[in-house]
Amino acid sequence: MDRMHEIDRGDSDHDLYADDVGVEAPPAIGTDERRMHVRAYNYWVSLLDGRAYPSIEDLDPASIDDFGPNSVLLDFSGGIENPSIAWLGKALREECGFDQNAHSVAEVPSRSLLSRLTDHYLQIIANRAPIGFEAEFVGQRGVTTMYRGILMPFSSDEDTIDFIYGVINWKDLADIDLAAELVLEVDQAIRATPRPAQPVRAWADGPNAEPQAGFDAGEDEDEGEERPLDDDAELGDWLAAARATAETARRNDGRTRAALYKALGLAYDFALVADQRAEDYAELLQDAGLKAQARAPMTPIVKLVFGVAHDKTRLTEYAAALSHGRRNAVPVGQFRSYLEGFDGGLKGAVQAERRARAPIPAPDRTEEARTLLRAMPPQAIVELDSGEDEFVLLVARRTLSGALAVLAPVLGDTAMVDRAVRKTGR
Repeated sequence: MDRMHEIDRGDSDHDLYADDVGVEAPPAIGTDERRMHVRAYNYWVSLLDGRAYPSIEDLDPASIDDFGPNSVLLDFSGGIENPSIAWLGKALREECGFDQNAHSVAEVPSRSLLSRLTDHYLQIIANRAPIGFEAEFVGQRGVTTMYRGILMPFSSDEDTIDFIYGVINWKDLADIDLAAELVLEVDQAIRATPRPAQPVRAWADGPNAEPQAGFDAGEDEDEGEERPLDDDAELGDWLAAARATAETARRNDGRTRAALYKALGLAYDFALVADQRAEDYAELLQDAGLKAQARAPMTPIVKLVFGVAHDKTRLTEYAAALSHGRRNAVPVGQFRSYLEGFDGGLKGAVQAERRARAPIPAPDRTEEARTLLRAMPPQAIVELDSGEDEFVLLVARRTLSGALAVLAPVLGDTAMVDRAVRKTGR
């Protein structure tokens, strides 16, 4: 990052974000905003490169045309009490009326969007993972504004969180006649984001989600089955939620089954929703350089969620487990409980799916012939030392009278006896 303590003044020839700042009637709550934060989170994940946090050296907000104008970079290297503002995007600066000469959080205007975003920065240090938040408030102009934001940690030494990058988007309520409809849409958008009990921790299940010493991160919020997103949630939201929990599971490196099962549960939900949204799914696959596989449909699913670089054996097992859930028509939101209650857990589900996929064995003609011969009435009873096998092949000589003189059993040639059994038992 080579542009510290810089405010985007919008001096370039093109307006990076003019379209997203204006008020629409009615606003598209829960669509572009949610996509922006999914893209921002995916961008953060792409910079991890196996580290706990992305390096601040890899971040240049000025080069991000997508959400850079709606972003702010906080610098904690000088202290946690009053971090400096290393970058402030043009759209966010204009919305907040921020003084171009101001450079600290203490100088952020009250009742501004930027103040809503910076209110959460201590929580990201406690959670040590991205957090998302959304709400509405009455701003400086007396207009009710609905907003959605995400804060993401960055580090200068791969260990300490000394930078936080935030992205926020908003819509003003156009007039009182739209208020009821928009409140309903906001409520649906809020419920569409899977979250623990504390509303600011919607993204707090990413890498290193354990709280840092000295901060109250709340109780363990792994409360069992995930609540699925609403039906109107974007497919990218389902994928982002699954990826976040998959990253947590990867950080735990298999030390906790709960994190992995939660990730698989959300991956399964994503797969079911992708079935219903083929075009969106095809676009996600194309963006990731993957192809759908008719014979192994869950393979690209787990690659999207856990990453193509994930251990191939584990990816194969995950895909088999998800396929077993689909085979048994497990509904959305229930796959984690399904795994936890399955005999043998994940391994048991994988083995069950492999057994179900195994081709039906060809009938054992020899055993079928033995069954027929057991029911056949004997032609003669002969007392003869012939070993312990149930079926014995005897050599007989026909006498001049036409009777059969039994000479000896054929011992030690099971294959010959089986051939004789199959031929006799037809």
